[in-house]
Amino acid sequence: MTASTARPLTATYRLQLHAGFTCADAEQVVPYLHALGVSHVYLSPVLTAVPGSEHGYDVVDHTRVNPEIGGRAGLEALARSCHDLGIGVVVDVVPNHMAMVAPLWRNAPLWEVLRDGQTAARASWFDIDWGHLGGRLGLPVLGDDLPAVLDRGEITLDVGREDEGPAAGQPVARYYEQVLPLAPGTEELAAGHPDGAGSPAAVGAVLDAQRWLLASWRDAPDVLNYRRFFEVDGLIGVRVEQADVFSSTHELLLELHRSGVVDGFRIDHPDGLADPTAYLEQLTGATLPGTPIWVEKILEGEERLPPGWPCSGTTGYDANAALSAALVDPGTTDVVSREWAATGGEPDVHVEIERCKRLAATELLRPEVARLMRRAVQALPRLDAGRLREALLELLVSVHVYRAYVRPGAMPGAHDAELVAPLLTGQQGAVQGRPDLRTEIDALVTVLTDPQGCATDPGAAADLCVRFQQTTGPVMAKGIEDTAFYRWHRLVALNEVGADPAVGLDAERGVDRLHTWARHQAEHWPLGMTTLSTHDTKRSEDVRARILAVSGDAEGWARISAAVRSAAGRLDVDLPTAHLIWQTLVGAGPVDRDRLEAYLTKAMREAKAHTTWTDPDEDYEARVLALADEMLTGGEVTDAIAATLQDNVLTTRTLTLAQKILQLTLPGVPDTYQGSGVVDLSLVDPDNRRPVDYDERIERLRRLDATGWTGDLSDEVLWVTSRVLRLRAWLPQAYGPGADYRPVEAGEHVLGFLRGGVAATLTIRAPRSLGAAGGLGDTRIPLPPDLWVDALTGAEHPVGEEGAPAAEVFADGPVALLVRADHLQEGAR
Repeated sequence: MTASTARPLTATYRLQLHAGFTCADAEQVVPYLHALGVSHVYLSPVLTAVPGSEHGYDVVDHTRVNPEIGGRAGLEALARSCHDLGIGVVVDVVPNHMAMVAPLWRNAPLWEVLRDGQTAARASWFDIDWGHLGGRLGLPVLGDDLPAVLDRGEITLDVGREDEGPAAGQPVARYYEQVLPLAPGTEELAAGHPDGAGSPAAVGAVLDAQRWLLASWRDAPDVLNYRRFFEVDGLIGVRVEQADVFSSTHELLLELHRSGVVDGFRIDHPDGLADPTAYLEQLTGATLPGTPIWVEKILEGEERLPPGWPCSGTTGYDANAALSAALVDPGTTDVVSREWAATGGEPDVHVEIERCKRLAATELLRPEVARLMRRAVQALPRLDAGRLREALLELLVSVHVYRAYVRPGAMPGAHDAELVAPLLTGQQGAVQGRPDLRTEIDALVTVLTDPQGCATDPGAAADLCVRFQQTTGPVMAKGIEDTAFYRWHRLVALNEVGADPAVGLDAERGVDRLHTWARHQAEHWPLGMTTLSTHDTKRSEDVRARILAVSGDAEGWARISAAVRSAAGRLDVDLPTAHLIWQTLVGAGPVDRDRLEAYLTKAMREAKAHTTWTDPDEDYEARVLALADEMLTGGEVTDAIAATLQDNVLTTRTLTLAQKILQLTLPGVPDTYQGSGVVDLSLVDPDNRRPVDYDERIERLRRLDATGWTGDLSDEVLWVTSRVLRLRAWLPQAYGPGADYRPVEAGEHVLGFLRGGVAATLTIRAPRSLGAAGGLGDTRIPLPPDLWVDALTGAEHPVGEEGAPAAEVFADGPVALLVRADHLQEGAR
């Protein structure tokens, strides 16, 4: 494999690899990506994952490229196909966790730890609190209490089969699909047992001698003593901060990089690591100079990426949040809020968020909080444990970003005050909420911000500091994205990862926020990704655009809402959930019934208000699905949705194209999620992981290049995508690092900006209210005098001192990409 011949980084395209879409399948798509104008293909994790995994984040073996996607040979062949066309290869890295699902022998390091406990050669790999459970690893995988399971003979002692990897020929215990290693020699405890070798008592005696402890799944809060990915029991935390662990888990990826197969990396959930800064420093030091490295960092509100991080930027959720808020119609937000209030739902999303974060901290993440408490008691033994726990919970809920970045033992840096600030603001919020706990809260913050200054037990203090920072992210994610956003449905198009729906409805300031974000991005993170859809977004970009379009129609929004309230009353469904259903139907269109039911079942259970994954209320779920079916198949709600969508066809077109061209031309590197680039009405995963018809997209692009677009919205989206991505490669002075960003001020109905002084992105904003106001009239767009050419249509626009007439700029459509004629001609050559 030779070194990559990839061209400069201008745009990425995300491909999800799995057994149903392998490297060989991806090879067939590479010519399409080249024609589209992509500079780098961006692959989901390529290391060996749980068999059948559709995402690859459940890694079981870091030493092999996943055989289900074609193994190393398949990845190298895909890279050759990309490099032959000048396309680079970026791969997703999962440093935070590994899979812990049956059969456990697939994870060889974990298998060793289960067999040998703390004496295992790779015991340091996993983030386990060995002090809890007396040096055993808790496994709450049983369907009942252990004595009952033993009495029923559901656990048996056996020898591993030849096809069971490291378990082959070794003594094991079996419980349905679970296969667990026995500590060497302990199987003999059953042989001479007075009740017989296979008796419940004999099996129990063997289990008592193991390095692991079996328990009912309902006892997980008390038994789990390993760090999880959020609250997923089947993903165990990896201690990548250990030099040997980093080396072992990254050796293959770095070898593929140095040999020219892999050109860049995307880092999954860096906030889960003990020291994200040190990790990035180590990874950067191990890669070739100039290697792009992006981080999946969720930024909240005005938060910015830590300035000292050695990376290219984020994966783009911050761009999506800023962009979406700027497209909300400011003239109808009062109606949107009024109709939500009519459902009786919580008026203030921040109240709902605090409620759900508290639920996450007290219920969903009980093992993590229990571990924090064990360290807090050691670090602060003079404080009452009960009050200390309450203070700890208040702090967890009051930190309103994913984490702070305190590095115990590290020398203070220039940006330390900024990186510690989340703990201090959390302290203020916690004290305000519970002034009676001020002593405990202040003591905890002292330990968290300066763990080395705790004289009682500096080791426990340092561990508390690190674990606390690793826990605030899960509290945020489970509280906001996976609970509050499934309860609070004022305008669900704004319920996205890293977004604040309340800020989004402050539409008067939405454009200013977008410009502020974009200027910062251009100055500090010019290679940070921008995105609209990912494998983790709650709705695809086009679903959101349709919902935003209808939200700009006050009469239509109110009409549908009223019809839904009537239907929900008849079927005894709570109004907030009904409000979600109709917005889902507006956004996803006449969606297939099975897809809709799968989505709504997930949404109801994630909300945890009426039903849950562990204790589903089948009667409630049946009523909700019956209401959805009625809305889907006919009646007043169906008619109201259809009529409103028809009334807003032009608005939908405007917002769909506007968000696309904005994302593609904002400062940063635009990322396109697989299947996007045409209209794609997908919902949250696994819906957004459905097979993509690339043959259709390839043929569509071929036809567009030959004859132009025909008025179909998917044609227009693909036209805009391909023209802009190709242009980006021609015009580094407009879109490359160093290109400045200047807002274009042309009134409330034009949103635009100038890049590098040579390219202007222009879109119509709030199109429905614009139509009601009589159109653009004599609005002028203040561009520098010159001959400008629309790169989308070829239309020429001579611009004088008075600017460009907006009506002429938008004569052919709601978006325009004007480029100075001399630069466009030079780039085309």
